[in-house]
Amino acid sequence: MRRWFPFVLWLPELRRGRVLRADVVAGVTVAAIIVPQSMAYAGLAGLPAVYGLYASLLPPVIAAFWGSSRHLATGPVAMASLISAATVQAVTPIDSSDFITYSVLLALMVGVIRLTLGLLRLGVLINLLSAPVVAGFTNAAALIIATSQLHHIFGVQVSAQEHHFETVLRVGESVSNGFHWQTVVMAVATVGLIVFFRYRHEKILIAVALSTFTSWFIGFDGAVIGEIRGGLPPFQVPEIDFSITAKLFTGAFALTLIGLMEALSIAKTLAAKSRQHINLNQELIGQGLSNVVGSFFGSYAVSGSFSRSAVTFSLGGVTGFSSAVCSVVVMLTLLFLTPLFHYLPQATLAAVIIVAVSGLFQSAPLRQIWRVSRSDGMIGLTTFAITLGFAPELHYGILVGVCLSLGQYLYRTMRPHVAYLARHGDGHLVDADEHGLALDRRIAVIRFDGRLYFGAASYFEDKVLEALVRLPELSHVIIDAGGINEIDASGEQILRRVVENLRATGVDVYFVRIKNQVEEALTRAGTLDFVGKDHFFEWNQLALDHIYEKMEPTYKARSPLNVPTPSTEQGAWSI
Repeated sequence: MRRWFPFVLWLPELRRGRVLRADVVAGVTVAAIIVPQSMAYAGLAGLPAVYGLYASLLPPVIAAFWGSSRHLATGPVAMASLISAATVQAVTPIDSSDFITYSVLLALMVGVIRLTLGLLRLGVLINLLSAPVVAGFTNAAALIIATSQLHHIFGVQVSAQEHHFETVLRVGESVSNGFHWQTVVMAVATVGLIVFFRYRHEKILIAVALSTFTSWFIGFDGAVIGEIRGGLPPFQVPEIDFSITAKLFTGAFALTLIGLMEALSIAKTLAAKSRQHINLNQELIGQGLSNVVGSFFGSYAVSGSFSRSAVTFSLGGVTGFSSAVCSVVVMLTLLFLTPLFHYLPQATLAAVIIVAVSGLFQSAPLRQIWRVSRSDGMIGLTTFAITLGFAPELHYGILVGVCLSLGQYLYRTMRPHVAYLARHGDGHLVDADEHGLALDRRIAVIRFDGRLYFGAASYFEDKVLEALVRLPELSHVIIDAGGINEIDASGEQILRRVVENLRATGVDVYFVRIKNQVEEALTRAGTLDFVGKDHFFEWNQLALDHIYEKMEPTYKARSPLNVPTPSTEQGAWSI
């Protein structure tokens, strides 16, 4: 019951009047935000304003009832709207009769992908989006979204070019030849109103209402929304064309990952504050169902909204019922209030979008990533540049970023850090090269900090056998396996071969600090018996003491690895 009907966990709480009142207040307030915001985002998605309302009707309540978050507000968002427009625009022109059809089909595809991932418990795929990729893409998308509204802000008409930056240049040329000053004033006034009422949750509704009234009162001659078709969306099965779905799939998958990442980051943030648990796969099911059901009622792709979710939380919303209240208000708007938006200026909606995405552009995360890792910083900057350069083909930025992240990860795991250890003045065994310490000429202590798998096995062999070159008088090798947390068949074969080759040259091999899972694998493979159980020790110092007993008595006193210690128990001075 909890898996298939998760809302049964919180539904009984509505019997308490306090909870019900809080959810109703939160739902009505969020509706005051989502109605004007959804119409703006529909324009960003290249669709008539009414489709934003369709996307705000059923998806919020479905996601709330079948997801795991009590506060996540689902519906049209800027990022999903932009990716939706870019994906469909690559298949058909934005002014074609098929654009709406394919936008709804894309929502169905996104829903099916998310639902499938949730049912198969594959939510871990979201980890493909590393922090550098997300930061680079988000900043580029914020710039693209903001600049895509410039022609509405200045009241100029330009034709869309192959690349987004070319379209922006065309807008600049048109503005230099003249612009519609009433439109600019309307946009600036809208931004001013939103900033002035920034502490009120309904600030967007206030700005939209005042600009709409002003537009009607002064006879505004700029671009307005015009007639919005009233009434509820009809039930209609999306038209499925498999030749089109193949072209939309890349964008649908990118939209799935980006939308899910956005929704989960919001949900987890609020869950930590409210001490809830977020189930990643259940959230996938909720988000998937919301897109699937919504597509049968004219909705385009939706996701979780940070601003609306934060409002729900701040107003004390307790359960997903607040999303149901929000959907009821949207339904009433569709039935009775759409004529009120006839004189709503396009510039107002453009200003709403720009203000909404202004918070997405943040250079601080990229700077922090650069400070942590230059290679990660380069991945973030590359993702940013490619996303900007290839817009509206936004998926190229994500694909390149993911491939670079995976490639970097593979390179790091194939060449992990390997340290030749020496005794520091404080008694600990440390990286000799880092600290400029002398090595023992007959005993090498080598620490391998990574998984011993097929990708890194050859590198492990090279670094261990390198000891024969670095130390011509070498007679004993201690392999500190504390950093090896996994071994596969290739790693086991290489390890066995290393032992054979070293012993063939008269060098004995010992292993210390080996982890249980690695020891179990070596036991099953017979490697433990091949090496000899008496060659495995719990701590480095124990292995060193064993080796010293086999060497001439005077060598221990001369060995750089030997330092008088108070105790050898529990690995004293042997980390």
